[in-house]
Amino acid sequence: MSGSPEQGEHNQEINIDSREVAAEQQEKLRDAIEKTAESPRNAEAKAEEARVEALETAISVERGGAEKKKPAENSSPSRRGPISKKQREASFKKQMKDVQAELPVPSRVFSKVIHNKVVEKTSEVVGGTIARPNAILSGAVCAFVLTLAVYVVAKVVGYRLSGFETIAAFIIGWAVGIIYDYLRAVITGKKS
Repeated sequence: MSGSPEQGEHNQEINIDSREVAAEQQEKLRDAIEKTAESPRNAEAKAEEARVEALETAISVERGGAEKKKPAENSSPSRRGPISKKQREASFKKQMKDVQAELPVPSRVFSKVIHNKVVEKTSEVVGGTIARPNAILSGAVCAFVLTLAVYVVAKVVGYRLSGFETIAAFIIGWAVGIIYDYLRAVITGKKS
């Protein structure tokens, strides 16, 4: 049953070779297991290094920015609730000051004039009452149409125009626009 002595030696060589191959494979598996076991440690170490580096960068940026930063005396801690009128006004003033500082001198002067409280309140009142967009538009259209009609009639008949025709036509159109806005607000219940 046993084969020739050469065959036995050949089988022994195969067994020795397969043992060596198995040992090599086992060594490779051990190395792979060790690497995977070390990977979480390496990842944690790398993450910790990144945290430390980020913290150092933040501290250096903060120190560098602290020299440029003005002390914030009026900065309040975390705010709760709605914004008060004083806070809104302070924020508006600060924003306007920052924006106006970047403007050229003529624009800055103009901005300071039109953003004066008296001018702003007057503009809001006038814009909400007599200078309504529909009133101005209808006044302009009516002035154009009526002045054109009066001019054509005067040219055909031979009358001279006094110059007041355009102003009167604008006033008529403006009144129509105001009445239209008023009726729309009464009917729909909405302000425009």
